[in-house]
Amino acid sequence: MGTNGADQASQLTLPLPDGRTLTVEESDLVLHDATTVDNKKSKKDHDGLRTLPLYNLLWAEIVEANLTIEYALLCDNSRFKVEKWTFPIRATDELPESSPETFATELRSRAYGEAQQKRRAYVLVNPNAGPGNGVKRWQNEVKPLFDAARMEMDVVFLSRGGEALELVEKMDIDKYDTVIPCSGDGTPHEVFNGLAKRPDARLALSKIAVGHIPCGSGNAMSCNLYGSHKPSYAALALVKGVVTPLDLVSITQGDTRIISFLSQSLGIVAEGDLATEHLRWMGSARFDYGVISRVFRKKVYPCDIAVQLEVEKPQVKEHYRRHASVSSLRKAATDQADANEGNGLPKLRFGTIKDDLPAGWELVPYDKVGTFYCGNMAYMAPDVHFFPAAMATDGCMDLITMNGDIPAFKVLKAFLSVDSNKFFDLPCVHYKKVSAYRIIPRDQKDGYISIDGEKVPFEPFQAEVHQGLGRVISKRGMFEAEGPANWDKVTVSERLHA
Repeated sequence: MGTNGADQASQLTLPLPDGRTLTVEESDLVLHDATTVDNKKSKKDHDGLRTLPLYNLLWAEIVEANLTIEYALLCDNSRFKVEKWTFPIRATDELPESSPETFATELRSRAYGEAQQKRRAYVLVNPNAGPGNGVKRWQNEVKPLFDAARMEMDVVFLSRGGEALELVEKMDIDKYDTVIPCSGDGTPHEVFNGLAKRPDARLALSKIAVGHIPCGSGNAMSCNLYGSHKPSYAALALVKGVVTPLDLVSITQGDTRIISFLSQSLGIVAEGDLATEHLRWMGSARFDYGVISRVFRKKVYPCDIAVQLEVEKPQVKEHYRRHASVSSLRKAATDQADANEGNGLPKLRFGTIKDDLPAGWELVPYDKVGTFYCGNMAYMAPDVHFFPAAMATDGCMDLITMNGDIPAFKVLKAFLSVDSNKFFDLPCVHYKKVSAYRIIPRDQKDGYISIDGEKVPFEPFQAEVHQGLGRVISKRGMFEAEGPANWDKVTVSERLHA
């Protein structure tokens, strides 16, 4: 079995009875003359070859006298299901390093790469997320893939809001590698805050990677980490994904400190989300309806804003270019490792909303704000690419402001351009990267402030980013977003291997 020299690192071959062979190539498992395999179960069928992408391979092992290979098969571009190849193996007197057992072990190693095999997962299924079909999606589309990948799981079906936070706050962090909510974005918010409330918060946040199976309305976390809002796509990406550092944000409001992983908003976006809770049956379309219905009111939200500015809009694309590689992101996370050591949450560098304004900050009055939107991830919903320059761990939040008194057709055009990634370059869109900010609403006594899609009191609050404080499981070690339009000519391959 196998080849010599330089080819040995890229190819691995196992002879099978009847003249067939299995060969592990750089990114595929190739079955030669696989006459007993159903044509529908292969990616290609020509010249006696059947090919299985290693990314789709979930497990391989010797069971009695057979080599069993389980993999994810894409059905109609809508979901993956588990399929199996079974091959009899003949008795052999070959050396142990060329045995079928060794082949199966090496095949799994090649298929998983840097991903961890047999993750230990604490799965939290929210039956009431989004349209309310979380349990069905978990059982039919996700659990079979996790089972085939030999994941060790404890599964809890949530019964009320806040339960996920309480469970994670008390969980045994030595028992699990990851917490996986099957939900919308509200349950991941609870998970991060449950970890943050622990006495060993920094250890817990650095040790437990948070995943996401999309079962809600927006499913932003899954879109960013896995490039999809489909449960089985996310499940496969979780199986094969890598632990990735994530910037988290402290929000202080009154005497309260909470953690934000996704976004904060006030104005049209917050109302378009929170004021349409009764329309959850519409899925992500409720957000579009909520925003569009409010654009024509030309409503403004007077407030005072102070920021710790890091990058102005004209330099944002260059900032993105410098950081847009896996190696850059990993270096940033390594640089933050010592800073994140300790027990509770990191000390706030800029104090809280109750403290005096930090030195060097200027509270600027904004009388005509229509949208105040700060993001920690790129996608806020499927195809809703509000923050194209957002990165997993660059130590910045991406802040967007738009005036509310500009012509309605311009605002509508701006929001509609989000899907085509033209939003960033519009003159009416004020975009910058900040590491902290304070916002104080004025005049209006009641309104909507959204933190990760959750409603909080309509009161002043302050935000501060903590670089690389959290951990998630992502598909490639970075967000699945294309970045600002025309940000660079560097190819995706060059970025990944820089």
